[in-house]
Amino acid sequence: MTLIRVFEERVSELYRNSEVPGFVHLSIGQEASAVGACWPLAVTDVITSNHRGHGHCLAKGLAPEPMMAELLARATGTNKGLGGSMHIADPDLGIFGANGIVAAGVPIAGGAALAAKLRGQGGVVVSFFGDGAVAQGAFHEAANLAALWRLPVVFFCENNGYAEFSPIADQHPVPMAARAAGYGLDYVSVDGNDVEAVAAVMTDVVRRVREGGGPVFVEAATYRWHGHYEGDPEKYRSKDELSEWQQRDPLVITRARLLGRGVGQEKLDWVEAQVRARIDAAVAAARQAPPPDMGVLHSSVYAPRPAVPEPDWTPAPDGEIFRTMDAVRLALEGELEANPEAFVAGVDAGKGGNVFALTRGLYAKWPDRLLDTPISETAVMGLAVGGAMAGMTPVVELMYLDFLGVCFDQILNQAAKLRFMTGGKARMGLVIRTQFGGGRSSGSQHSQSLEALLAHIPGLTVVMPSTPADTYGLLRSAIRDPNPVIFIENRQQYGMKGPKPPADYLLPLGKAKVVREGTDLTIVSVSRMVHEAMAAAEALAPRGISAEVIDLRTVAPLDKETILASLAKTTRLLIAHEGVTDFGIGAEIAALAVCQGFWTLDAPVMRVAPPPTPSPYAPNLEKQWLPDRQSIERAAEALVRV
Repeated sequence: MTLIRVFEERVSELYRNSEVPGFVHLSIGQEASAVGACWPLAVTDVITSNHRGHGHCLAKGLAPEPMMAELLARATGTNKGLGGSMHIADPDLGIFGANGIVAAGVPIAGGAALAAKLRGQGGVVVSFFGDGAVAQGAFHEAANLAALWRLPVVFFCENNGYAEFSPIADQHPVPMAARAAGYGLDYVSVDGNDVEAVAAVMTDVVRRVREGGGPVFVEAATYRWHGHYEGDPEKYRSKDELSEWQQRDPLVITRARLLGRGVGQEKLDWVEAQVRARIDAAVAAARQAPPPDMGVLHSSVYAPRPAVPEPDWTPAPDGEIFRTMDAVRLALEGELEANPEAFVAGVDAGKGGNVFALTRGLYAKWPDRLLDTPISETAVMGLAVGGAMAGMTPVVELMYLDFLGVCFDQILNQAAKLRFMTGGKARMGLVIRTQFGGGRSSGSQHSQSLEALLAHIPGLTVVMPSTPADTYGLLRSAIRDPNPVIFIENRQQYGMKGPKPPADYLLPLGKAKVVREGTDLTIVSVSRMVHEAMAAAEALAPRGISAEVIDLRTVAPLDKETILASLAKTTRLLIAHEGVTDFGIGAEIAALAVCQGFWTLDAPVMRVAPPPTPSPYAPNLEKQWLPDRQSIERAAEALVRV
């Protein structure tokens, strides 16, 4: 507790002197809850934390020296200067991250707890959060799922009475005990300023959870002495209130007990002196350490991909035929057989066999690894993030790509950024399978093509296959990839038939394919629109127009080399995609052509895509709204005439 207190006091001083950049949230006054909660944990156990996470990290065993360097934005920092105060993590010590998003660590804890349960080695996860976090949907979804599956997780609420500037009375209509009961969680309350009480409670709770007793909600009543953040004017609470809580200083309470039990004053003074000397040295070392260079910026975004060569496979004329839906199932089956740490989770993904029957039959083989979840997309994405950090290989389903909005934080701020913010330490090999597709009058909330939204996020890989064979080869590669992959299928193609590749068929991620050679113009497309582009190219051929067609296969990272090489040959570029025109992937490809392929262009770059409106419901409107082979054909013919 002295280590946490002195560390935080020095950070406050350094922040005032402008040596610590960014936001800083200190845990002075809450030392006992952090130390007591981590007291019974093993190195192999996991914690998730929040923006006020310095104390949790120190209590779990992270050394103060690299933490101080991290706060001073140095290359020797815990996360190489890429995380900062709110994002300190060390997965090797079971510290899956402080987090700048309120309650975001709770679903991640669920994923880590699922990994512990599947491995059956008695691992436990403690998820730290403040009282304000229980108002977040992420907390509700994660708590509900943990209770349903009896996951080995402790929900540890440090109730310091305030959610940012708002007192608890203004935030919650019921007490924490009632909330815990509503989720079916065992509930324990404890004086969060009494480290012995917290340690005793947590020793018992962790033992019960470790033995399979299911999740527990622990509420520790405590108080933060400083404001919500350093520099907070603190107009929302009185000095008398602060003074009253400072009379219950956890360090003073513990020091008095130790003196009463015969520990000498000199010994306690020596402990404090040792801590202060260590923190002084940590500050001095951090000040002397170099800042990070741009190399770490780029090397931390993606883990190195395994080399996957383009396979030399030509379908036999009388070879076996299969459907895209078969390709999905067989790819999942192959990876589940090859990797005992792989699991599949999602709404109706297990017993129900998926809403499109894509996983039918897999549950019978792997009932413990085909997991039906509640309709809780944030919790499901948290399973992927936490499971991946724990070293599992999660494949989770997002039933419709349109549902991205209800779970976007776990993708945008967690899956895509945790490897980066930990300086490359966090493992993040996971797959999010989803589907999209207009043309079935599904309306504006079930027809969107949102790949450009995802492709704009550094850290994500976005894959969109166009054939059954590509679906199989790309999905197997995606599951083996050490990076978060969003795998987007087109539901109109689930019944599409095509040649079945060999069982060991893998395709490289990030590599486009020229699926039709041509000389007069290049048509770049992806997913179902590739087939529309191919049909247009066939229709153009009798008119003397030779169109080369590129199937991107992977939208991000974009295979720039293949596009530019084709453009150098044909000198004209047409892009066709199902996402709306404005700010779509076509704009990025056009920018590539104008910037890096400018001197090879003989005509303006053209795009064929839906107009920038939501997808209509009426069949006649949707037919006009969606691009097709005829619209591609007309655009290509106009382009070659320029």
